[in-house]
Amino acid sequence: MPNLSDLLKKINWERLGQTTFRRILLSRILLLSVPVLLLGEYVTYRKSRSGLLETARQNLPESAVRKGERIQELVKALRAAVIGAGESAILQSDSIEAWEKFLQQLEKQLPTEVRCIQLTNIETGKIAVSTCGNRQIKLPKETQQWRAIRDGAIPNASDIKVTFVLPPKQPSAPQLTLLLSYPVYDQNTGQLRYALKLESNLLKPEEDKRRSFSGYTVVIDHDGTILTHPDYRRIGRNIRQEEDEDTVKRLTSIVGNAIAGNTDFIHLFAFQKQGEELLAGYTAIPSPISTAEPNRKWIVLAVTRLENALAGLEEIQSILLTLILSLLGANLLATIYLSRDLARPLEQLGEYAGSVQARSSLERIPHNFKIREFNQLAEALDSMVERLTEWARELETAWKEAKVANELKNEFLANISHELRTPLNAIIGCIRLVRDGCCDDEEEEKEFLQRADDAAIHLLDIINDVLDIAKIEAGTLSVVLEPVNLHKVIKEVIDLQENNIRQKGLQLNINEYQELLVVEADPAKLKQVLLNVVGNAIKFTDTGSITITTCREENAATTEGVTESRAIVTIRDTGIGIDVSQQHKLFQPFVMVDGKRTRKYGGTGLGLAISRNLVELMGGTISLYSAGVGQGTTVKISLVISDLLPKRALASSEQKDATQPSEAPPP
Repeated sequence: MPNLSDLLKKINWERLGQTTFRRILLSRILLLSVPVLLLGEYVTYRKSRSGLLETARQNLPESAVRKGERIQELVKALRAAVIGAGESAILQSDSIEAWEKFLQQLEKQLPTEVRCIQLTNIETGKIAVSTCGNRQIKLPKETQQWRAIRDGAIPNASDIKVTFVLPPKQPSAPQLTLLLSYPVYDQNTGQLRYALKLESNLLKPEEDKRRSFSGYTVVIDHDGTILTHPDYRRIGRNIRQEEDEDTVKRLTSIVGNAIAGNTDFIHLFAFQKQGEELLAGYTAIPSPISTAEPNRKWIVLAVTRLENALAGLEEIQSILLTLILSLLGANLLATIYLSRDLARPLEQLGEYAGSVQARSSLERIPHNFKIREFNQLAEALDSMVERLTEWARELETAWKEAKVANELKNEFLANISHELRTPLNAIIGCIRLVRDGCCDDEEEEKEFLQRADDAAIHLLDIINDVLDIAKIEAGTLSVVLEPVNLHKVIKEVIDLQENNIRQKGLQLNINEYQELLVVEADPAKLKQVLLNVVGNAIKFTDTGSITITTCREENAATTEGVTESRAIVTIRDTGIGIDVSQQHKLFQPFVMVDGKRTRKYGGTGLGLAISRNLVELMGGTISLYSAGVGQGTTVKISLVISDLLPKRALASSEQKDATQPSEAPPP
């Protein structure tokens, strides 16, 4: 035979190699769907990137064209302003104050950043008027220029000279500075006397903004000299001096294509800093600098970093990530929903079998499977488990009831043995004192005999209670209903308990209904109930009062839904009270609530249980309420009012009862 440990190891290894049907189904579907979704996300990302690059290819050349047009407009405006100022009558006059005022106004009206405007004497070279102090603007080959203009016959617009000035090598240096000069003639003699010079910055330093396809401006001269660039160290350097050979080739290609009249787009590398990829659109404009070459060009580039052009791709990435997660979640939910019809029947049967094995709370297994064999198996399992569960429930209930009954009977036997022993000891002691002649006189003998008689009556009451509860449990206790004067019965009970009330010094309050109340009851049993309730009120009240109230309640609803008139008897005391959480136990036989507090008052715990059964046999109800410990107790008894017997017949019956000798009240 195989060893038990080997068999267990084999079983464990077999379980470790197993998996669930749902897990297999989910893994297979996800293994097919997840790669497809990821591939779709990658294709979408590549398409988005290509779209943004295509947008840059279209916008950057257009931006370069706009930048070139803007430079041409600014140069044209400066030329027109300088020509207009040079030919104005103010500068041709001899008023220096008028010159200063005119140049200040001209500086404010120009669309560019003007660094200096000055009027210098051609003969002496001294500054006549200047907006920049004593700093003198010097032009290359200035003497030859004015000599050629002086030898000219008639002054014209071609006399204006435009020169490019390289800024100093510093980060805050201005971008693309031009010098313009124009001759000013004397108004009276017509002779050339002054030169009007203007120094202005065409462009301001620009930043390459994210998600912008306008880019920053780079201007390259016809010969390849960089005229403006965000990196001030490159200004004035020729493109052939770039360190990266690929960049030199690409820039040379840009210059050649732009001079040939092409407007296009190109990728650049290491044109701003090493390892950085740039996108550039380019075009060419006529060079505004006055030279002997009329076809000289400026190449204008709109340049932006690749990461700025693709900045919108970050949002697309986040959207794609959200989308792929949503699709994965939707796919997972769809897979779970699909697997429910396939795997759930097996899982439910397995769970049901596991819960039966674990003896946990069971729910009926569904019978709505789409597979007929599963439904048949579910019905068979349900039927078997229901029978087993019912048998187990019956056994458990019977065991609990037997356990509770045994505990109550044990407690009752302990209480009843004490209650029986006390009066028996009193009876035996009193009788022996009389028998042994220990009494001084006849009165003392009578007193001991009376004590023995009282103890015997108390013992009889206990025995009667035990017999009554035995009859109740056996179902043999019966009552004989007849019309009873409720006020008369209450009066008899008060007469019997009056001595006990007086001995404890309690106050008795009686609030009777003004009219006659005739109820359907067993007179002896009703008196027994009232004696028990009033006796409890007296027993558990040390100080205060006991109040008995009767009233009539019309149209009281019964348990069968029929309305009828009822008489209500309420006994309220100011005694020790009862804890609210313990009040539901009071009408159970053999039960005494809080025995530590009530043991000194005595009793078997059967009184209220017997009273409840007697009242219910007479068609009435009894209830008890206490606000809590030390707040008194209220007992309410409800009895059906009888209207069958005329009041006159009832009165004659009561008179007849009064003439008969009174009997001891029933226990």
